[in-house]
Amino acid sequence: MTGDVRFFRRLQMSPSLPNYRLSSMDQLERSLMLLQNKTRRSILERLVREPHYPMQLAELIGVSQQAIVKHLKELEQGNLVEKMKVPSEKGGPPRTIFRVCEAFSLRVDLGPDLFKIERRKLPSGGPLRLSSRLPNQAQTIAEAVSGRKKISVTEGVVHLEQLNDQLEQLDRQRDALIALHQQIRGRVSAAVDTDFEDYSQRTMVHALIETPRIKPDLGLMARELNLSEKDISAVMSRVRELVEQQRSDRSGEVVAVDDNPNLRWWLG
Repeated sequence: MTGDVRFFRRLQMSPSLPNYRLSSMDQLERSLMLLQNKTRRSILERLVREPHYPMQLAELIGVSQQAIVKHLKELEQGNLVEKMKVPSEKGGPPRTIFRVCEAFSLRVDLGPDLFKIERRKLPSGGPLRLSSRLPNQAQTIAEAVSGRKKISVTEGVVHLEQLNDQLEQLDRQRDALIALHQQIRGRVSAAVDTDFEDYSQRTMVHALIETPRIKPDLGLMARELNLSEKDISAVMSRVRELVEQQRSDRSGEVVAVDDNPNLRWWLG
């Protein structure tokens, strides 16, 4: 994947959920690049179960050991896997095995009026440390396995099935929230199309909508729109005027909206 760096800088990274630490744009871009390759995904699929030798991976996946070593090196440079030296079972020199060393969630939401990609680093710590962030049903599972380094396959399957059910429920709720977000964004976009005068204004407004608490990099925006700093400042001033005018014109359509000044910094 050789996407334009500016493209990734413009991807929205929501700061609203404190449970997970969001990764940087560089980490997101590298993760997307590494995971686009089917062989690397096959390698990771096996390494999450247990560490493997390069020769093992080559035999299991059906590619040359040289290709496996190349992919492992790229995954290691991307901090997704790490190598370890272990004693040889046959009494020879130590052998190198690889294991996954990073835990994160990669999410992609795409549709009309919806484009969001984020890489979220999963929290570390044992079950009890996680319990304060878990739903009540999951807390009982965390308490049941806390302090135990090993549990039986039968017990593990029961716990995992329960967690899978809870994850599916959360995913359905998240899907509905994203769909509602998309519907609201679509209605805002319809108003933006009619109430703002040109492409540069609409581009700035969409940037403000996507990250309302973060002031945009006007220098970067000016370069993307091929405008001078003077011109981009004029665009910002005009956008402020039109936002206030729109707010006044459409005030009768707004019901119970919290007028949070932190979300309206661009009005001056």
